[in-house]
Amino acid sequence: MSSEWCTYKLGDLISVKHGFAFKSEFFSEEPVHHQLVTPGNFAIGGGFQVGKGKYYSGVVPANYVLKKGDVVVTMTDLSRAADTLGYSALIPDTDGTTWLHNQRVGLVEVKSGAPVHLGYLHYLMRSKDYRHWVVSSATGSTVKHTAPSRICDFQFLLPPIIEQEAIATVLGTLDDRIALLRETNATLEAIAQAMFKSWFVDFDPVRAKQQGIAPEGMDEATAALFPDSFDESELGPIPTNWRLSTLGAICVDNTGAIQTGPFGSQLHASDYLDEGTPVVMPQDMDGRRIKIEKIARVGHADVSRLHRHQLQCGDIVFSRRGDVGRHALIGTREEGWLCGTGCLLVRAGKTWPSTIYLSLALNRTDAKEWLLRHAVGATMPNLNTGILSAVPIMQPDPSVLRAFDEIIRLLDDRISDGHARIDCLTELRDTLLPRLISGQLRIPDEEGAIL
Repeated sequence: MSSEWCTYKLGDLISVKHGFAFKSEFFSEEPVHHQLVTPGNFAIGGGFQVGKGKYYSGVVPANYVLKKGDVVVTMTDLSRAADTLGYSALIPDTDGTTWLHNQRVGLVEVKSGAPVHLGYLHYLMRSKDYRHWVVSSATGSTVKHTAPSRICDFQFLLPPIIEQEAIATVLGTLDDRIALLRETNATLEAIAQAMFKSWFVDFDPVRAKQQGIAPEGMDEATAALFPDSFDESELGPIPTNWRLSTLGAICVDNTGAIQTGPFGSQLHASDYLDEGTPVVMPQDMDGRRIKIEKIARVGHADVSRLHRHQLQCGDIVFSRRGDVGRHALIGTREEGWLCGTGCLLVRAGKTWPSTIYLSLALNRTDAKEWLLRHAVGATMPNLNTGILSAVPIMQPDPSVLRAFDEIIRLLDDRISDGHARIDCLTELRDTLLPRLISGQLRIPDEEGAIL
């Protein structure tokens, strides 16, 4: 280690300001300009995630309005492993949103004249040593808490300011690329959902043909697949010759199935390895896809033993509990992985024309609300194969589904590719971060390249 690296406590360089106790009577789930930063906005490993909005419509104290680039830290964690406690995040520049400094979140403020770069601090407060310090000094059994004093007692070696800036630039560039890929994926997902809604919720092509006009933005061959009239159903008018069905009936009709993942007695925590075949758990699902960050893995013997739970391309893995409706569509990357404890496996069958259609249908608010109403358990909603089998699904003409799948698969493949690139860049960032923060890897001033 270079002699230019000096020992500091965080308290020598910063203070951590407590958030404001905004009044719950003004909380809203309806989007408004002001949004509270909560512990749920912190990703595992650090960094900011938009998550579910918690909006505020009351009067806002000016000194609790956050700015782009502010570093915040989570002071409370509800998870058993304190997954996000103490981790830092940068406030993003989000169109139409002003982020508010809420209680249980600390704002990192650099002291005047302190020889530290704020961006470097952001990554320091995502490092392994810092994380260990915060968790080991936390209070509370069920809900974990930390405090500004405990955070500020963390001791570490600080490089010169020019090297801090270089480290922050390297890691920040990776995070910027990850954020851009996530934005692109969100745009592509919105396009897919908009097309699903147009074809299968609003029935725009059918209504256009009913009025004797060509469906907008659709070629003649595709338009010819849609009827020009509606039939009555228990849920209202649906296109002629389309029918209402259930997820279970679709699976049975196409020689598919809905089954549970392996129970806890079949797969123990001690079975999990750092290397091996990934096991998909509820926490690994994000936006109809699998994120591999910190995913559990098992060895070959467990894969052989649990072969009936191995995933195939086109499967849908559903969370059995908690966030009802959370699921992931399995792609070629995940073939051969295992469906894990706490999940249900939906296999539509080889003759079903579009599993993307099923995934988008199950992702809709009305489907999630139906599952929530029928879930069992008062405290924690739970699903089982019977409930999931009974969820209503509209069954369009197979030729329409095949046309939809052909178009949407191009978007879906791009989304999957984006997720794979995000996973790759995330792994690179998480590999570099501890080495750069500790000085194991250095960035020469004159070259700006990692040696």
